[in-house]
Amino acid sequence: MNESLYERAKRVLPGGVNSPVRAFRSVGGTPRFIAHSDGSRITDADGRSYIDYVASWGPMILGHNHPVIREAVERAVRNGLSFGAPCEAEVELAELMTACVPGLEMVRMTSSGTEAVMSALRVARHVTGRDKIVKFEGCYHGHGDSMLVKAGSGALTFGVADSGGVPSEVASLTLTARYNDISDVDAIFDANTGQVAALIVEPVAANMGVVAPNPGFLQALRESCTRNGALLIFDEVITGFRLAPGGAAAAYGVKPDLWCFGKVIGGGMPVGAFGGALELMRHIAPLGSVYHAGTLSGNPVAMAAGLAQLRYLRSRPEVYAQIDAYAAKLELRLRTMENVTVNRVGSLLTVFFTNREVRGFADAQTSDTARFAAFHRHMLDGGVYLPPSQFEAWFIGAAHSAAELDSTLECALAFAE
Repeated sequence: MNESLYERAKRVLPGGVNSPVRAFRSVGGTPRFIAHSDGSRITDADGRSYIDYVASWGPMILGHNHPVIREAVERAVRNGLSFGAPCEAEVELAELMTACVPGLEMVRMTSSGTEAVMSALRVARHVTGRDKIVKFEGCYHGHGDSMLVKAGSGALTFGVADSGGVPSEVASLTLTARYNDISDVDAIFDANTGQVAALIVEPVAANMGVVAPNPGFLQALRESCTRNGALLIFDEVITGFRLAPGGAAAAYGVKPDLWCFGKVIGGGMPVGAFGGALELMRHIAPLGSVYHAGTLSGNPVAMAAGLAQLRYLRSRPEVYAQIDAYAAKLELRLRTMENVTVNRVGSLLTVFFTNREVRGFADAQTSDTARFAAFHRHMLDGGVYLPPSQFEAWFIGAAHSAAELDSTLECALAFAE
């Protein structure tokens, strides 16, 4: 069934998929078409079950099809799928988010993390009157034109479009720095005095594989942005409400000017949000002149799912200790494999097939991607579903069992023999 579905899909979907990494191009083989999910497991169209470490790219902290979330969605569905009008659940979710995240005073709901990032950048450009944005090489912030940019020949060069269809004029407004290199950031600010509206960062990089911020790096970004009159934006689409109830900002004790959220706040439904202090968010229409709109923003079903998950997590903080401990167990044993580097932050983990310490994108790129592809196929054959890319995070959740962790480790260590 997987192969026949893929052949059908390739006739009507670009590459047979609706998001590029799903095509398995970097690991080889046929994508698995998922028919069912429950707890820590997914089942493909051929009826084969896998221990899942993709977790819909992060939001399934409690596992797939969790009864608390499922029941909340079922109740919401009975009242209607979409209103295109305000509903109580969006108010409740915004109240819960602002209660959990110190410094987050107001939010605007969106339908995706990409939309949240695009809107936050628009706010930053409006309030500063500047056009340029600084991002980090290897950090992903959705597929908005301004963010599909990589570094040029040097740290101070303008960006080069990473995608067809991105005008060079747009790409030239995005400057790319090296993650964990504050001197590179300061050099960019010095070379573009008074021109940078915002610096956006994944506080824990998770789209070049998991890379933690060096001690003091986030604090230095905060200081540099303040000194240069630029806004600091934390993209917490992955880390928000996963690393801690207050996200990475709370975990590292650094307050950005704006946050971007997604995934987790929808409990598996399509959702995103951006927010910050009242003085910034009051620039959003209808209060101000920065336009953002969306028929499905604050969708009642998505809000119900997100509320159910965040309320559950807030009432059971021990979940965070549990998933962190699970991930630490995996990390400890996976480190015994030869010629790998294992990075972990909380319940996020990546096995890099390199001997080099991975502190940034250049380090990550030394990974042996062919060996990772063989590892991925080996794990898939062993019933373990990993992200189909060397440069992604594994997501550990509360539904994983000790036996499943042991099975995962047994399979991984057998590859190394």
